[in-house]
Amino acid sequence: MDDLGDAIGYRVLRRGTPVRSSDGVEVGTVRRVLDNAREHIFDGIVMDTRDGRRFVDAPEVERIYERAVLLTITAEEARALPEQGSATADRTRNGSLMRRARRTGRSLRERWDRR
Repeated sequence: MDDLGDAIGYRVLRRGTPVRSSDGVEVGTVRRVLDNAREHIFDGIVMDTRDGRRFVDAPEVERIYERAVLLTITAEEARALPEQGSATADRTRNGSLMRRARRTGRSLRERWDRR
């Protein structure tokens, strides 16, 4: 395997970095890093593949280097990863306005049931 550079943290991982499976096959490139910013926990990465965007959960990421991300799964298992929706849809679904609307709906439903 060629020089992958130094091991780095997920916060400095750059878009376009190659993602390799445990059997050495390049399965895609990094699109976006997902984390829980409040608690500083790495959640996984979204990678671009020939078949579309795929989500790689944190336990499936073995090590992050400057020039590559190594996975603990094979190329075949990487092809079976779940598709990732668009960032806009995620933001809309999880945005503060939508959370308030759901909360208000639950509150109104509870009031209706108690009457």
